[in-house]
Amino acid sequence: MLSVLVVCTGNICRSPAAELVLGSALDDSVVVSSAGTGAVVGAPVAPGMARLLAERGLDGSGFVARPLTEDLVTSADVVLAMTRGHRAAVLELAPSALRRSFLFTELVPIAERLGPGAARSEDAVRLAEVVAAAPRARASLDLDRDAPDVEDPYGRADDVFRRVLDRIEVDAERLVAALRR
Repeated sequence: MLSVLVVCTGNICRSPAAELVLGSALDDSVVVSSAGTGAVVGAPVAPGMARLLAERGLDGSGFVARPLTEDLVTSADVVLAMTRGHRAAVLELAPSALRRSFLFTELVPIAERLGPGAARSEDAVRLAEVVAAAPRARASLDLDRDAPDVEDPYGRADDVFRRVLDRIEVDAERLVAALRR
């Protein structure tokens, strides 16, 4: 079982959305969880995001926000940060996570650039291959163009929540397509 940790600020909007979206898109060989650098500990998914997730058939009702810790980072096989600042916070806690931590938007173009792998029955195997090959693939990325930060919708209008969730869904779909080709 491969573990993915998604990181944002409050752990009530972006990271729980990505946890639910990726968790439902990837097969059972991958477990996805989330945490926040400034988590609203014990809080549920923010109402605006929870509503949109429910409209898309994803149930966040049992979700509880938790803080990012060194143990969470060191135990994760892959860490996906919503912004460069979140990735910096991850690396401050656990510098050893450098080669397995990415911007959420960065992992997709890396996986797409690597091309097809050998036929695999599990997403975890291919995702591990992507992480192992990432240092070479990162060199060809223009992070500003290929891997922008995912904006924070907290306290903003519904259209921002929708735009953020759309971005998360598109990137999750692209990642899964790249892993399974």
